[in-house]
Amino acid sequence: MCGIVGYIGDKKATPILINGLLRLEYRGYDSAGIAVMEGNNIVVKKDKGRVNNLYNLEGIDSLKGTIGIAHTRWATHGKPSKENSHPHMDNSGSFAVVHNGIIENYHELRNFLIEKGYNFLSQTDTEIIPNLIHYYFTKENDVLKAIKDTCNDLKGSYALEILAASESDKMFVVRKDSPLVIGKGNGENYISSDIPAILSYTKDFYLLDDNEIVELSKDNVIFYDKDLNKINKLIKSIEWGAASAEKDGYEDFMLKEINEQPNAIRETIGAKLDNGHIEIEDLNFTKEYLKSLNKIYIVACGTAMHAGLVAKTIFERLCKIPVEVDIASEFRYRDPIVNDKTLAIYISQSGETADTIAALKLAKSKGAKTLAISNVIGSSITREADYSIYTHAGPEIAVASTKAYTSQVVLLSILGLYFAEKLEIADLEEIKELKKDILRLPSQVEEILKDLEEIKEFAKKVYKEKDMFFLGRGTDYAVSLEGSLKLKEISYIHSEAYASGELKHGPIALIENGVTVVATMTDERLVEKSISNVQEVVTRGAKVLLITSEDIKNDGFDTVIKIPKTNPFMSPVLSVVPMQVLSYYISKEKGLDVDKPRNLAKSVTVE
Repeated sequence: MCGIVGYIGDKKATPILINGLLRLEYRGYDSAGIAVMEGNNIVVKKDKGRVNNLYNLEGIDSLKGTIGIAHTRWATHGKPSKENSHPHMDNSGSFAVVHNGIIENYHELRNFLIEKGYNFLSQTDTEIIPNLIHYYFTKENDVLKAIKDTCNDLKGSYALEILAASESDKMFVVRKDSPLVIGKGNGENYISSDIPAILSYTKDFYLLDDNEIVELSKDNVIFYDKDLNKINKLIKSIEWGAASAEKDGYEDFMLKEINEQPNAIRETIGAKLDNGHIEIEDLNFTKEYLKSLNKIYIVACGTAMHAGLVAKTIFERLCKIPVEVDIASEFRYRDPIVNDKTLAIYISQSGETADTIAALKLAKSKGAKTLAISNVIGSSITREADYSIYTHAGPEIAVASTKAYTSQVVLLSILGLYFAEKLEIADLEEIKELKKDILRLPSQVEEILKDLEEIKEFAKKVYKEKDMFFLGRGTDYAVSLEGSLKLKEISYIHSEAYASGELKHGPIALIENGVTVVATMTDERLVEKSISNVQEVVTRGAKVLLITSEDIKNDGFDTVIKIPKTNPFMSPVLSVVPMQVLSYYISKEKGLDVDKPRNLAKSVTVE
């Protein structure tokens, strides 16, 4: 979850490193630090707290080195402190390391090194790595071999950047189950956990695979496998513009990304609906294969899992295939019934979510075909899956996902229609109308975004609340789960989502005078029953924000937000927008950091 940056070239490294860390701070902001080669010496500057704190460190402005590594931390082992901050050095000052991941056997390796006379200053798992490299280097006098032997000892996940005083014109990187990319420049090279951090410097990238070791100089990038055999890598050009990773005049990335949703949806739709039949590049599922399936699994975490819940409704209605939606961290640790008659779909915005990738590998080992849905071309999950399709939401920087969610719902909806067309069992007129509904979504989201005043005013009324509740039926319940999560993530208000029909089975006991409820009603078939449920909470004194596409009389509701009418399958794309905006403005009223909520990081690359 931590963010790492590296630079090697002719420019002063420090400004590039700090700028990269600022762009990666969504990955962790417990501490930050840099290590720079100054001649044959490695100089480390680090401290707890945000990246901006680095500017205040004594001597950081005087660093002139053109080779350096940097780290912004999301704490796992060891509390946030200067001692636990990265980079870490070995006892001799010969090696500096930054690390994203978790070393599972670090206690064993730490005890081994202590027996060999090494001392430790931190409580982190990372500090064993430079000392272990030093241990092997003293035996072999070869940096690459020392790194290889060290990696052979490590169990767990890691992306590493390494400086060696004996190789003062080089830098080394390693990847295993943690994201890492190398940006190729002209007489310079860049390293980063995520592409947006270095997108302003280059658009040409090497995407590292597991167990690759890389030796970099300013003019060369040499790739090795785990046995130090040289391998060839292809450069991939990235189409994102550098401006897409900037705030572009918005106060926060989250607000920018909320407002980018119409275009993100348009880009995700692309040309898939242009012709008579739906076309999805790189998918070649046959009618025979789809008819052979006895189950579809949709597996994801957090927001992506909520998108999967919407898709379940669409797939089962149109394709008549049972669909199970599962949390990746649960799926991977039980014994799911998966075989060659199972299609397993995995959703991850970053494509680097550790639990989701592990769950995918499990399904493959059991004979299932796997399909990855990601926003990042070339991400780990897309390289592991049998098939990959992409949302085209552009970089999403805020920790709380917005445009990624709506793009995922849209792409999953198109995928459901694609399957239905292949199977030839769904009502053709229904499919035709759903296509029209999908194409209308961007303009409908734009319509919602034009008038946010009522939501802002409601946020002012409820931002001091300690508890809130979200209610809905059908796809409205699925989107309520997402609305509740957004509120938790960025406002720190305890929130729960319930299927409206479950109120009488316990949750209504929590409703008392003044409690805030967000209710969603977009399915005309369920409006009558849903109104009855909401009236039950109004009767008990709840303040109700109603989000609806129906003409409903304001009968005791505090605020009614009218959204455009669409098919219930598509309504979560629209109804989630007021929920996103509500959470945003509640967080702003509370004076919180919207883009970087406490204890959270953008992509969860460790368990």
